[in-house]
Amino acid sequence: MVTTILGRKLGMTQVWSDDDKLLPVTVIEAGPCVVTQVKSDKRDGYKAIQVGFGDVKKTNKPMQGHFDKAKVDPKKYLAEIRLGDADNFKVGQKITVEALAEAKAVHVTGTSKGKASPAS
Repeated sequence: MVTTILGRKLGMTQVWSDDDKLLPVTVIEAGPCVVTQVKSDKRDGYKAIQVGFGDVKKTNKPMQGHFDKAKVDPKKYLAEIRLGDADNFKVGQKITVEALAEAKAVHVTGTSKGKASPAS
């Protein structure tokens, strides 16, 4: 089972809770991700999959060759996920948010844009 999926923040909104309180929530576009590479113990020394998210029009030649080999469209973001059952995945397979349907809780990690504080 995949425990990681890539996404991007779309914005903020608010919802009403069951006890009538207003809660701030973050809206995230999660997936679909596509498997761009499957790594094996025999060839790479460990088991993992590489997933891509977000279409991009242009890419450099080495990355274009990587995507052509996988027969997928170029992706903006790539991430490697170490899995014990990486053999269950195929290159080109789509991973959607339905993979998280049975999860009771989701842990989200983000990267800040790194805005500097004003000079004193």
